[in-house]
Amino acid sequence: MTRFTRHQIWFHWLSLLLIAITYAAIELKGIVPKSTPWHDYLKIIHFNVGCFVLVLMCIRLYFQRNQVTPEITPRPPQWQLTLSKVIHYIMYAAFILLPLLGLIMLAVGGKQWDLVGIPMPAFSVPDKETSKSIKEIHETIADIGYFLIALHAGAAIYHHYVVKDNTLQRMLPK
Repeated sequence: MTRFTRHQIWFHWLSLLLIAITYAAIELKGIVPKSTPWHDYLKIIHFNVGCFVLVLMCIRLYFQRNQVTPEITPRPPQWQLTLSKVIHYIMYAAFILLPLLGLIMLAVGGKQWDLVGIPMPAFSVPDKETSKSIKEIHETIADIGYFLIALHAGAAIYHHYVVKDNTLQRMLPK
């Protein structure tokens, strides 16, 4: 086996797209004036797409745990394989924790929002202080996410163009 399965490849690139949309929506929300409808639309996009990221990352983690990872040829040193595995698990943790923390933050903060048009419950007695603390953790992990994405992409490019192994090719669509 020299490539990831079609499903693993599809979910990988779909995850990247949804994560990019989630980040873009929240960054643009900070630029768009609150008086425009787009401010609220971007927030809704961020919440909804973040929920889809959570589902996709859980599916990807399932695949990662239950399917064989294709070998890298030529085989990198063991320290690189170990570091890669650690970084991947950190990325899974970050992109599962981010939406979970976001959902908890909304519920604890007493915020009402819709998931693809379905109203989501909020706690009857909001705890603004706890919600604010969760938001700080959420934003810190999101900032770390930028670094993790850059590290992941940089490693793939390094392996493709400098080492010239099949690391990147294993995840590219045919």
